[in-house]
Amino acid sequence: MTRLTRREFLNLVSLGAGAAALAACGAADQEGAAPTPPPARPPASLTAPPAVPATPLSASPAVPASEAPPPTAAQPGESPAAPAPGQPDLVVARGGEPADLVKSALQALGGIERFVPKGSRVLIKPNICVAYHTYEYAATTNPWVVAALVQHCLQAGASRVQVMDFPFGGSARDAYAKSGIAEQVEAAGGEMVLMSSFKYTPTQIPGAVDLKQAEVYDEALKADVLIDVPIAKHHGSARLSLGMKNLMGLVLDRGRLHWNLGQCIADLASLLRPTLTVVDAVRILTAHGPSGGSLDDVKKLDTLIASPDVVAADAYASTLFGLQPLDLDYIQAAAGLGLGNSDLKALRIQEVAVGG
Repeated sequence: MTRLTRREFLNLVSLGAGAAALAACGAADQEGAAPTPPPARPPASLTAPPAVPATPLSASPAVPASEAPPPTAAQPGESPAAPAPGQPDLVVARGGEPADLVKSALQALGGIERFVPKGSRVLIKPNICVAYHTYEYAATTNPWVVAALVQHCLQAGASRVQVMDFPFGGSARDAYAKSGIAEQVEAAGGEMVLMSSFKYTPTQIPGAVDLKQAEVYDEALKADVLIDVPIAKHHGSARLSLGMKNLMGLVLDRGRLHWNLGQCIADLASLLRPTLTVVDAVRILTAHGPSGGSLDDVKKLDTLIASPDVVAADAYASTLFGLQPLDLDYIQAAAGLGLGNSDLKALRIQEVAVGG
């Protein structure tokens, strides 16, 4: 069977779905429904890592074209593209600074060039859910992880690297700033995007069990490469918020997904197949997620999980919380749809010690 590129497949889906939805006339960016509480401040003992250096990162070694799989996402129902001989299915990097964790994980997977072709348009999707906590509270993705991915993508020759999310607590502009992600992404040469309500497109989801249609952000459908960068954290409804759950930030009608949350998350993942998933476990939120608010709930692990298989990435990340992969409904549902491999014993997992 001929494999469509990610953009070709999503264009076919969106063409059959109708025109983009128009809502909230004049809205420049999404405002969260939840009121913004007084900002919580980290104690003075918590200091930020150094800013991303101005000099570009050295490129990860390229995989020879004869060995590297095509850097495209699989179609719904297909397994992720198999790694080249000798490459792992999943990498766990431990013990270093965020940028070093990213670099080591990408190198172990065969280099960012395996996933980001020259001239490609890249969308990076972190978790930036609230506008009232800094990154130390582990409710938002580590800003230095996101910035390092931006730099590597640009170093690989990406024509454009956009970073975006749809916060539910406070405005996107405030959340981008409070999280520290905007500052680091812009310093790295990326583009922070305020998601406009005019750019959501009603999109059919072929093969979905429950979520047959969703209003999906237009740039997510157009991107050549989607890099999913969740922070690993507790979630009151889904138990954990990981890679597949993080994709909900690319749809407008998120309330609909909560009626059968596990299956709907898997259905959405069957459409928005990430090219690469990088789970930020530099800090994890162990309770009171997804927004958190207490440093007592934060555990510092200095860990990063990376895989082209979002199901595998989520499966491994679940073990950081003392769970098994199939304890999460959406991992069960995604495995049932054939979206990836949740069996950790069947995966080639490479552990990388970065700081030791």
